[in-house]
Amino acid sequence: MIAIIYEDNHLIIVNKKATELVQGDITGDVPLLEKVRHYLKQRYNKPGNVFVGLPHRLDRPTSGVVVFAKTSKALSRMNAIFRSREVQKTYWAVVKNKPKEDDTVLVNYLKKSGEKNKSFVEKNDKNGAKFADLHYKLICSSDRFHLLEVTPNTGRHHQIRLQLSAIGSPIKGDLKYGSDRSNKDGSIHLHARKIEFIHPIKKEVVSFEAPVPDEQLWNVFRKLLQL
Repeated sequence: MIAIIYEDNHLIIVNKKATELVQGDITGDVPLLEKVRHYLKQRYNKPGNVFVGLPHRLDRPTSGVVVFAKTSKALSRMNAIFRSREVQKTYWAVVKNKPKEDDTVLVNYLKKSGEKNKSFVEKNDKNGAKFADLHYKLICSSDRFHLLEVTPNTGRHHQIRLQLSAIGSPIKGDLKYGSDRSNKDGSIHLHARKIEFIHPIKKEVVSFEAPVPDEQLWNVFRKLLQL
């Protein structure tokens, strides 16, 4: 079952579960894209192949809001919106090590290694490294962990995971980027909390928010924030 946040004739917005694939890969696991396609086929009794477009993605271990297009027109316009960075994304990240600063901007040059499916911090923009910046602020702390609200200004590969790791605050469960242990279910505590953009057809600002997963540590922060 998929968790639908919003749906109209043009878009369907879904809250992705952590560890769920957005798009198919070599594992052969059923991706969220196909689950949305099946939902639309069943819900509207559509014959043949149902169109579902995917203008952006989330890493498999990450949870949160994903936008799908229900028409080719909506997909084309959403692709343009994402390309031109006319999208405001907000993430929540849980870290064990509290950052030195509670509210700041991180700037790095990041280089992706396709071979390792991992990115690395470089000193400058040589050898294909790309400029990356994000803003984070501390919004809540439990006894052992800290919740950061992160707003990336660029969309680099594994950007949030790497940039937080680079300041000594890896995301909980993210072994690839320095966490001391994994989460049992293979997730990491990174959640795409909110997305805002101009609707591709209606031409009005829309904003969608995804509830955090029903999981022990997320529930601690849900209680502290009175969500």
